[in-house]
Amino acid sequence: MERALPTPGPITRDVIVIGGSAGAIEALGDLLHALAADLPAAVFVVVHIGETSVLPVILGRRSALPVEPARSGASFERGHVYVGVPGVHLLLHDNHILLRRGPRENLARPAIDALFRSAAASLGSRVIAVLLSGSLSDGTAGLRAIKRCGGIAVVQDPKEAPAPSMPRNAVRNVDVDHVRPVAGMPALLERLVREPAGPSPEVPAEIRLEAAIAAHELADMKVDEVLGKISPFTCPECHGALWEIRDGPMLRYRCHVGHAFAADAVLAAQNDEIDRMLDTLQRAHQERAAFARRMAEQERAEQRHHLADYLETRAREYEDDAKLVLELMRNGFGSAEPGGDGTGKAGGNGKDEA
Repeated sequence: MERALPTPGPITRDVIVIGGSAGAIEALGDLLHALAADLPAAVFVVVHIGETSVLPVILGRRSALPVEPARSGASFERGHVYVGVPGVHLLLHDNHILLRRGPRENLARPAIDALFRSAAASLGSRVIAVLLSGSLSDGTAGLRAIKRCGGIAVVQDPKEAPAPSMPRNAVRNVDVDHVRPVAGMPALLERLVREPAGPSPEVPAEIRLEAAIAAHELADMKVDEVLGKISPFTCPECHGALWEIRDGPMLRYRCHVGHAFAADAVLAAQNDEIDRMLDTLQRAHQERAAFARRMAEQERAEQRHHLADYLETRAREYEDDAKLVLELMRNGFGSAEPGGDGTGKAGGNGKDEA
């Protein structure tokens, strides 16, 4: 007598995507340390990192689950942790990992939004997203995509986050399912991964489009026109035109190259550009002052005192200009991000070098 094949069980929420930035590494280590070794879910991690990273090693020392850097084309397994690597987006497609050098989002690559959005587009209601500490609002748009595709959104309690802006912006703009301190997340995730996922809704076209842009599958003006409308602003990265995207209560921007920004990231990037311009201006004034004094010395040596006096006067004026620029820099152009944690910085300034 033939044995009947086992009846497949219900599809569960077996994919956890985690994103964080400034202040997130310690929280991430605590979270992975407390997850059971038999967790029936695959875990994917993106933290804003620099050009090199030893994050898989750091996390592997604390995690009961095996931790490894993500490899493009590899299939993923439950009970494993896959960590984003420098310079490429960590993306998911069906049951495979993709690493793609798509356009940066919020001045980051890998970017949290790119991971979250690709998981939403490909895996729908199977996904649980966790957003940890960080500056500005990377991750919020990705959380909205996950919710729209049937997934679950979990956010670190902003009151305990070292950099509360990312969790706070998520709570403000997304219908978050759970807000928890990190200590309360492991038990929550252990319960959620065993729940039936339920049916996934149809993926909205704009989520598919943005997921494809991150994968470098497409990026042109026709796509941008589908996502939003042209704005009077320019891209902080390539200085091309920005299209304005209304994403629920959020304002987001994307250029024809594909660079993407939340509104606060555009502002922070503009602040950085002003800082660079002021640095250049101050240095130019200092060099002009030094050069004018050197010319005055030469004229004085040649007994042309009237011209030497004029050049020394100009040198003092240039020095005064340099001091004025320095005061502007000290007073802080954009030294506090909107509703944020006072970093006033985007990109590298919000990154953990790990």
